[in-house]
Amino acid sequence: MIIKKSDKNSEDLVIKSLIQGRIAILPTDTVYGFSGIVDVDYSDKSFHTDSVIRSIKGRSETKPLIQLIANPEDIYKYTDDEIPSHLLKKWPGPVTLIVNVKKDSHLSDCPKTVAFRCPGDRWLRNIIERCNAPLYSTSVNRSGQPVLSSIFEIQKEFESETSIIIDDGDKINALPSTIVSLQNGIVKVLRQGSVSV
Repeated sequence: MIIKKSDKNSEDLVIKSLIQGRIAILPTDTVYGFSGIVDVDYSDKSFHTDSVIRSIKGRSETKPLIQLIANPEDIYKYTDDEIPSHLLKKWPGPVTLIVNVKKDSHLSDCPKTVAFRCPGDRWLRNIIERCNAPLYSTSVNRSGQPVLSSIFEIQKEFESETSIIIDDGDKINALPSTIVSLQNGIVKVLRQGSVSV
């Protein structure tokens, strides 16, 4: 199913799909992304949308996925790392921060570090907030292939493998997020994207 982002029920349809454990293709403030809800309590061991996304992309199980959060302060639910104020001020926006996971977080079963982003798109942040959980996100493409920016190409390639595609127009020449690692108090830019850090 493909619907316009501007449709009045687009948020509701995406949320319904996500909470059922399905995969959506959503526009962000950078490129289109595969998204699935992060199971915050791991009560259902079959509810691993990250594995489904990896299967669609053909992506290695060892390569982590970004998690999108609704508000900048939400990152402190998952990490005890101190985020430099000049970086936190980039949120909401296209900056991804890799932080250490705190032990009492629901993410403690995950790798020791997780990449978070608070996207600049208010529509997307509303969805995350209403899902009451972060969303996995990764660019729409097969692993090793260019990121797809045309909604026609996205629909042709992935409509049969996802539950819903939100059409927000083509994103030609869109840049991905800037990725910054915060390890042992050291700020390291791993990828310069659409925001300069």
